[in-house]
Amino acid sequence: MSRQYSHRSLHRILYVQVVAAIVAGVVVGHFWPGTAVALKPIGDGFIKLIKMLVAPIVFCTIVHGIAGMRDLKKVGRVGGKALLYFEVVSTAALAIGLIVANTLKPGAGFNVDPRTLDPGKVAEYTQRAHATSLTNYVLDLIPATVLDPFAHGDILQVLLLGILFGFAISALGDRGERVAHGIELAGKVVFAAVNIVMRLAPLGAFGAMAFTVGRYGLASLLPMARLIGSVYLTSALFVLVVLGLIARAAGFSLWRLLVFLRDELLLVLGTSSSESALPRLMEKLECLGCSKSVVGLVVPTGYSFNLDGTNIYMTMAALFIAQATNTPLTLTQQLTILGVAMLTSKGASGITGAGFVTLAATLAVVPALPVAGMALVLGIDRFMSECRALTNFVGNAVATIVVSRWEGELDREQLTRVLAGKD
Repeated sequence: MSRQYSHRSLHRILYVQVVAAIVAGVVVGHFWPGTAVALKPIGDGFIKLIKMLVAPIVFCTIVHGIAGMRDLKKVGRVGGKALLYFEVVSTAALAIGLIVANTLKPGAGFNVDPRTLDPGKVAEYTQRAHATSLTNYVLDLIPATVLDPFAHGDILQVLLLGILFGFAISALGDRGERVAHGIELAGKVVFAAVNIVMRLAPLGAFGAMAFTVGRYGLASLLPMARLIGSVYLTSALFVLVVLGLIARAAGFSLWRLLVFLRDELLLVLGTSSSESALPRLMEKLECLGCSKSVVGLVVPTGYSFNLDGTNIYMTMAALFIAQATNTPLTLTQQLTILGVAMLTSKGASGITGAGFVTLAATLAVVPALPVAGMALVLGIDRFMSECRALTNFVGNAVATIVVSRWEGELDREQLTRVLAGKD
């Protein structure tokens, strides 16, 4: 009787369901590719359901967190610390990608003639890159209307709106307490809706994985296996070594954190989108002892400014193109790529195909590099998107805990207790 109960309970665990769905998606994609490609709307539909709820969750969390702060200077202090952390760690990710690409040389031996590449395949991304400037980026932070950020799901615009409303409610004093309480209740309703939608997570992971394998095929990995393997290896080293050391310095185990977030990590893996797990990440970080106000500020900001996986991909893809086309790059040119990537990786956040847009903008600063070389990685980009999303997700989880500790807004006893599985 107990075995039967345990068997049923195992099937009810979300990460077990998602693992089974991912495996089933790979099988269907490999043996029935035509059917698998037709399943794409299932994965897209689930991601859209989650993204539909991201904006109201971020807004409610930020507004309630700021409105409840006695010291409004804390908002600027938390934001400043978060941005400093993001810049330092993101730069480390770019540098590691540069070092590994120079060491492993994944593009060496391809001997591709740039004149044989079709620039039309990457024209869409290069046009977007040229359209993205610092002025446009700043202006795009300001929504056209109050409802515009919710309609388009722009996290940075929602962040700006939430901060504005949070300060406004706080300025009302006692009169604003009822409004803040109402927004807190609204946030709980949205989180409850997320829990309902999450029951469809295995279905979404199945559809997304089936489409990826069915559309591109496992065989398509072989020609570019070195680049894919290099990106995954570098991302793993970054997470285990860099983020692992940061976690140890902050007084918690990265491995236990990964185990605690296993449901969300598998969801990100299946859907190739870190946004699909954003609501659950915010909820779980609060369970770990991080304050609601810090979580509400750091996580949404990190999803736009702390893209460690994207940074690793950008420098490695740029050097891969140079190596594959036999384009020699000086140390100065490589450092230029790193410096520009520090800016472009933030400038295209929230844009569809942001990884490719930022790559195009970065390549443009080194005229010797053929932008048409992006066609070499276009076909396998989907297989690396999972790696970027997972690395970005883990990076933001660690960042939130670290900033919470810096602010004295982390219940360390609760963190230890929860990660140890005692609560």
